[in-house]
Amino acid sequence: MIRMENVHKAFGPNRVLQGMNLEVPRGTSMVIIGGSGTGKSVALKCVLGLIRPDSGKIYVDGKDAADTGDRDAFLARFGMLFQGGALFDSLPVWQNVAFRLLRGSLKRPTDEAREIAIEKLRRVGLKPDVADRLPAELSGGMQKRVGLARAIAAEPEIIFFDEPTTGLDPIMAGVINELIREIVTEMGATAMTITHDMTSVRAIADNVAMLHGGVIQWTGPVAQMDDSGDPYLDQFIHGRAEGPIEAVR
Repeated sequence: MIRMENVHKAFGPNRVLQGMNLEVPRGTSMVIIGGSGTGKSVALKCVLGLIRPDSGKIYVDGKDAADTGDRDAFLARFGMLFQGGALFDSLPVWQNVAFRLLRGSLKRPTDEAREIAIEKLRRVGLKPDVADRLPAELSGGMQKRVGLARAIAAEPEIIFFDEPTTGLDPIMAGVINELIREIVTEMGATAMTITHDMTSVRAIADNVAMLHGGVIQWTGPVAQMDDSGDPYLDQFIHGRAEGPIEAVR
């Protein structure tokens, strides 16, 4: 569903992606891991077209992502769970969830959009009475669930998850991981996640890719991660200070 071929991206002298190659098969869950500042978010933004690579090719469903034609139709295929939730403070919860259904090419009648929002809130374990509350009235875990409901509201084919468990306690992080796994499987969606949380990796990944030095150092099934033999991956997943990855002091 997603293929990145020799993708390069620099910001001035900072060479972030230096020949990134990655394949995400349709209907699978790929998790990209790596240290802070290694380019994980940049990679997602390149796929979405929010950032244009300096060179290389990105294909979505076999088609060049740089030549999508109808931009709205292209983006309508994606859902996104943002780090920190990124909810609109001034909108009630249901309008946050139905944001894409109230405007643009996916626009639905208001009553229908509200019904869909409430159904998606139920799917992530929130009761209908949450719909008319403001995000500030919700706990961090509830806000994250609202963000997840928004990500799936338009039934996307591809869902991106940006640090889905950041800031959550271990129990709520486990709940979110289970929801992500269940929903991606139910929808048959292709998922791409970036995270530092190795518990999340083991809970939601089919395949794992380790991004370091601007390239994918290792990729393979999550079941092979612990026996990869790759020194970069081994150091990262075990949190060792010593190894080929230099810790910033």
